[in-house]
Amino acid sequence: MHGLRASCVFLVVGFAGCTDRSFSPTVPEALDIGTPKTVFAATNRDPLPDGTFGSERADELSLLELTVSIPPEHKPGSLKFGYTNPDPATEFTMAGRRKFESEASFSARMQQELAKFPSGERDVTVFVHGFNSTQAETAFRAAQLTHDINVPGATVIYSWPSKGKALGYAYDGDSVLFARDGLESLLRKLRTNGTGRIVVVAHSMGGLLTMEALRQIEIKTPGWSAANLGGVVLMSPDLDVDVFNSQMQRFAEVPQPFLIFVSQKDSVLTLSQRLRGLDGRARLGNLNNIEDISELPVEVIDTTAFADEAESQHFVAASSPALLALLNGARETAQTFARDQDRLRRILPGQIIVRDNVISVALESPVSDNR
Repeated sequence: MHGLRASCVFLVVGFAGCTDRSFSPTVPEALDIGTPKTVFAATNRDPLPDGTFGSERADELSLLELTVSIPPEHKPGSLKFGYTNPDPATEFTMAGRRKFESEASFSARMQQELAKFPSGERDVTVFVHGFNSTQAETAFRAAQLTHDINVPGATVIYSWPSKGKALGYAYDGDSVLFARDGLESLLRKLRTNGTGRIVVVAHSMGGLLTMEALRQIEIKTPGWSAANLGGVVLMSPDLDVDVFNSQMQRFAEVPQPFLIFVSQKDSVLTLSQRLRGLDGRARLGNLNNIEDISELPVEVIDTTAFADEAESQHFVAASSPALLALLNGARETAQTFARDQDRLRRILPGQIIVRDNVISVALESPVSDNR
């Protein structure tokens, strides 16, 4: 019975249940209806004959430009998309795919995109997806999140070879280890391309991948992360707390800001605990005791209050309209997440808790309890 229950939960958290998720068509006409969003991609998935990328692992990185059409009816926090027959009026749709033949052409096109923004806003946001995600879904999520928070600059996804299946957890765990070198290579390439700040945003199992890649960068080049990254954001990280502490010890200096979004209502992380036989021991993304990371210079943002009205309890920060509105306002404030209690209190409503080096913000949802 427990095994059946676990399988059912996996099916529920999968993006589309039993729908064939292996192919998302390119529909250029979608841009006649929707709003275009450019998403650059680096992937070590295997290229398929139809020009898309699958779940098998490739030794080399492919560099791409994807154009996502955001539907006119889109509401913040919502991510709706089709597969074989998308409706651009109501669903995120892939409107263009381009593969670069060289790093130089990739870099030149990114500089062209960054030039659209004022000099102080030419940042690059690198989104690292989590478990059970296809490349198209990752592009849609990155487009939705950066669009809803109005993030300036260029959006880049690191698309590692997830199986894209609800029961592919073990395969994805191995793929995370396989993908470390590719993420390191991408971050180093971006930094040498003359970009502004590079902010790494990782979700779920992508948090483990990000920390492993940064750890090996720090072993090779101590201090690189703090000198070259404008911030690290771990959203609902599916990551063991002891492993996280161990990874952080390798940093000569921790890049700032370093944010961890957590929720005690994350059912996917609760399932991860059970599958690993952890007997209630929290993952980093549903941490309820900040003493476990009290030695670290990080900020913990508790989003539990927003979980019930979010479209995804495993990605509250991207799928809660109320929280997105808060984050959007916060992003527009200079040096939003500097380690300053008064500034945090002005920007993010909630209880500010400080223990040793950790600043924890327990956010208060404006949504009525009587909903």
